[in-house]
Amino acid sequence: MITLDGVLIDHLVYAVPSLPAAIADVAERSGVRAQAGGKHVGLGTHNALLALGPRTYLEIIAPDPEQPEPSKPRPFGLDRVSHGTLAGWALACDDIDAAVARARSHGYDPGDVTDGRRVGPTGTALRWRMTSSRTAGGLVPFLISWGDTEHPARSAPRGLTLEACYIEHPDPASLAPLLTALGADVQIKPAAAAALVARLGGPNGSTVLR
Repeated sequence: MITLDGVLIDHLVYAVPSLPAAIADVAERSGVRAQAGGKHVGLGTHNALLALGPRTYLEIIAPDPEQPEPSKPRPFGLDRVSHGTLAGWALACDDIDAAVARARSHGYDPGDVTDGRRVGPTGTALRWRMTSSRTAGGLVPFLISWGDTEHPARSAPRGLTLEACYIEHPDPASLAPLLTALGADVQIKPAAAAALVARLGGPNGSTVLR
């Protein structure tokens, strides 16, 4: 896990329209090529991963053309994505139920805890638990716990580091209480448009995703 301003960042979600094209683009920009992660069966998505530290990673996620159209919208706004965008981020929790209770006691409901699953390229299933809320278009993080599952960062390609992660927003005061309730004391910079921003360091220097 990467700690930035006291926040344990499990992973960043980079939503893209095409996984192969995004893998090539990120590799050209950063100098490290992402490795296929697997399919989220039933959600109509697949992903590729890059390690950003021992227990932090970048997830590149896209609609999976090999799966049928899902019965409900794909996560992270993927049905509307026309270019790569940082669409969400996750905070690591050892005890996700306790973390949810703590956030609710501070006035923010991160949503119910649901079970997640994806099938890797070798057929191995990875399982996790996560909160369901998508507050503020992905600017407010969701919570995740991997339990006994090996953390994805351990097998993802290495070479990148997360140098900075912050939020841009026209009204920082509106987001601050939600982030505080989660213990996510990240910087919110005033800006004309809202965005999650990350700076990655790698063989090709610094790369900014937003």
